[in-house]
Amino acid sequence: MCQGTQCGGAAAETMAAERLVDSMRAWPERRSVRISIAALVRIKDDDRHVLVHSLSRPGSYGPPGGVYKYFTPAIGILEDLGFRPDRADSLVGDMRADLRGFLPVSSLRGFLRWFATGAYREDFVECLRRELAEELAEVDLGRLAPVTSELVFTHVRTVVEGPQPVPGRSFLQLRRYEVYDLVATGEIADRFRWQLIEAGQDDAVTGVICATTEQIRHGRIGPALIGGHSAYLIDTRRIHPDLPMVR
Repeated sequence: MCQGTQCGGAAAETMAAERLVDSMRAWPERRSVRISIAALVRIKDDDRHVLVHSLSRPGSYGPPGGVYKYFTPAIGILEDLGFRPDRADSLVGDMRADLRGFLPVSSLRGFLRWFATGAYREDFVECLRRELAEELAEVDLGRLAPVTSELVFTHVRTVVEGPQPVPGRSFLQLRRYEVYDLVATGEIADRFRWQLIEAGQDDAVTGVICATTEQIRHGRIGPALIGGHSAYLIDTRRIHPDLPMVR
């Protein structure tokens, strides 16, 4: 696992991409790489972190946020790189145009260079605002969704997992998580933050919970499981493996 930063802009992103590709020289070019590029938002009060229920992993909770989406002009670029969506149903609905899928090893350098330019894809603000609005609707807090268009975020850390083999699979995996804090200096954002924290502490609201650092490290709050990537809200080190997705 390696840690990067967004602060250096496109040049730093490109250098990080080159280092990642160099680390893969030992892998046969014919192998595939599963890539996933996501932005997560840390919403907290003292040691209470807001986590939302995952539809793809029922019974588990994780940080608000998700994978970036690409725009129509990027389709040709991604096709030339040999990009294949992770799942057939990613071509429709909420998962359409997700930056989560498979590439030939030989195309990873080009993909990471393209991503670093920011061209024809969401930036982190667009990604987080969209993901928050979608997830609030999923957990019956859609009344808060209109506020998301005014929210501002600041970068905390970027963590890159891999590239590494996946047990029982023939492909490698490279996952990048960018963590951002909600900037709650204004009245609207601060009220939004408190409404989510209060929802997370209300037993009647089952789609949101609040977890302490120790609970995130433990991986469970009572019957509720905590997704392994939640650890990136508090550190750069993953403690628990992924839970299987519903297919």
